[in-house]
Amino acid sequence: MSQTVERPTGTATPSAGRSGRRSLDSTQLVWIAFVVVVLVGVVLAAISGDNFFRNGNIVSVLTLTSTLGFVAIGQTLVILGGSLDLSVPFVISLSSLVAGGIMAGQTGNVVPGVLAALAVSGLIGLANGLIVTRLHVHGFIATLGTGLIVSGFLASNYQGSSGSAPRSFQLWGISLIGPVPVSTLVMLACAGAAVLMLRRSRLGHQLYAVGGGREVARMSGVRTDRPLVAAHVLCSMLSGVAGLLLLSRTSVGSPTIGSQGSYDLMSIAAVVLGGTLLAGGRGSIVGTLGGVAIFAVLDNVMSVMEVNSFLRDVVRGLVIVVAVAVYARRAIPRRPTRFPLHASPLTGAPATTPSSQERA
Repeated sequence: MSQTVERPTGTATPSAGRSGRRSLDSTQLVWIAFVVVVLVGVVLAAISGDNFFRNGNIVSVLTLTSTLGFVAIGQTLVILGGSLDLSVPFVISLSSLVAGGIMAGQTGNVVPGVLAALAVSGLIGLANGLIVTRLHVHGFIATLGTGLIVSGFLASNYQGSSGSAPRSFQLWGISLIGPVPVSTLVMLACAGAAVLMLRRSRLGHQLYAVGGGREVARMSGVRTDRPLVAAHVLCSMLSGVAGLLLLSRTSVGSPTIGSQGSYDLMSIAAVVLGGTLLAGGRGSIVGTLGGVAIFAVLDNVMSVMEVNSFLRDVVRGLVIVVAVAVYARRAIPRRPTRFPLHASPLTGAPATTPSSQERA
C-alpha cells in the first residue's frame, strides 16, 4: 500500500540551501532553545544566590517534567492525528480518586487500584475517540463535552480529598536513582515506546497519514477511525498515569488536582512548542519532550526568583507566541519561482523575476 505520509520532524532530513548550509528542523531548534533557556536559568539563579545545578534543583526540574511529560506524550499522539484532548485534567483527577479509593492505604490493593484507574481512563479515551470518528464531532468539542461530564461527576461526588495511597505506592513518586526520579525514567520509557510506535508500526504511519489528510488517507486505503481512536485511548491512559503519579506524591486523591495544574493547555502548549503542527500530520515526541523541558526549567527559575503567577503566565505566553511565529516564518516557502512570469496579454504588466530574498 502506498502512503503519502509526511516525515516526522524528528527524523526529517535537513534541507540544504543554495549555499550548501543545512537548515535545522523544529526538533533541533527546540533543543537548542532548551540549552539557551538553561544557560539563562544558570545566570539568573546565580544572580539570586542559588546554584541551578545543585542536586535538589535538578530533581525539582525533572519532577516537573515527569507529570507534564506523560500528558504531553499522549497529547502529541492526538494532535498528530488532527484532533485535541481537553478532558485530560479531569481524567487525571478521576484517576487519582479511583486509585486512591480502591487502595485505601492497603499495599495489597495497589495493583487493583492501578488497573482500575487505567481502565477508567481508557474508557474515557475510547468515548472521545468514538465521538470524534463515528459522530464526526471535532476533538475540541468532543473532549470538552466529556471533560465537562467528568467534571460534573467529580463535583457531585467528591467534596474534597478522598482515598489514600499506601507507603509502598508513594515510593514511586519520591524514589530516586542518583539525581533522576524513578517517575522520570518511567516517563522516558513511555516516550521511547511512543517513538517506536510512530516510526516503526503501521499504526504510527497511519496516524501521520490521517493527521496529514484524513480524506486522502481514506482514499489510500487507510482505515482512518482506528488510529484516531487508539490515539485518544492512549492519551487518556497516559493522563491516568499522570494522575497515579500525583496520587503517589500527595498520598490522597483530589478532584481538582488536574485542573489546578492546567494540564490541558500546558500539554498543548508543550506540543506546539516542540514543533508539532497543531493541524496534525507532522511532529515528534522528541520535540514535545524538549517543549516540556523548557517549561519545566522556566517554572523552576521563576520559582527560584519568586516571580508572581501573573508574570509567569506572561512569560509562558510569550514563549509560545515566539515559538509559533518562528515555525510559521520557517514554513513560508522560499524556493524561487521555477519559470518567470511573463507579461499578461490582458494587462500588459511586465514580466517579474524572483527577488534576491526569494533566492535566499
